[in-house]
Amino acid sequence: MDALGGSWWSSHPFKHIQQRGIRRRKTNRNTNQNASSSSSSAQSNVGFRFPLKQAVTAGSLALTGDTIAQLRNRRTSLSLNPSDDADKDIIQDLLSSHDWIRALRMTSYGFLFYGPGSYVWYQTLDRYFPQPTVKNLLTKVLLNQIILGPAVIAVVFAWNNLWQGKVSELPKKYQRDALPTLLVGFRFWVPYSLLNFWYSCLFPCAL
Repeated sequence: MDALGGSWWSSHPFKHIQQRGIRRRKTNRNTNQNASSSSSSAQSNVGFRFPLKQAVTAGSLALTGDTIAQLRNRRTSLSLNPSDDADKDIIQDLLSSHDWIRALRMTSYGFLFYGPGSYVWYQTLDRYFPQPTVKNLLTKVLLNQIILGPAVIAVVFAWNNLWQGKVSELPKKYQRDALPTLLVGFRFWVPYSLLNFWYSCLFPCAL
């Protein structure tokens, strides 16, 4: 009977079904573990990925803005002090005295600080205020002015003074120029932030 029972059980179809179920569960468990591990690894990699696109964009915009500012200042100077040589190439004169160190300083600031920093900042705002409501829109604009604005001014002042070897003068510069710069910046950044956040809404926000 033992032999018969053992032989019958070993060939019983329910046992094969049970074994297949066990193997399937083990396979699914291993697959889920591998997927979870891969997902965690991917999330970890994404979390430490440098936002190169945003950095390059910010660096390019900083370079463009500084170039325009330098050309404008020199052109104003030339118009106030016209040269006797009427045939002189104005463009060549404008570019000949271009401050490339200043241009590099501003470009590196945009690439290293403003691009990555603003990317993290706007991602954070979208995470905490995901709904495209008027309240969230105005909250983002307000936080942009009272947090991002002062942070940008603090970093750009420090970066410029560091390049110029004037770190010791930084506290006085903050006291003298930080608040006026922030107030002047409100004229541009408040309307720009409104348009930017409005455009980024998933659907049009109705006022």
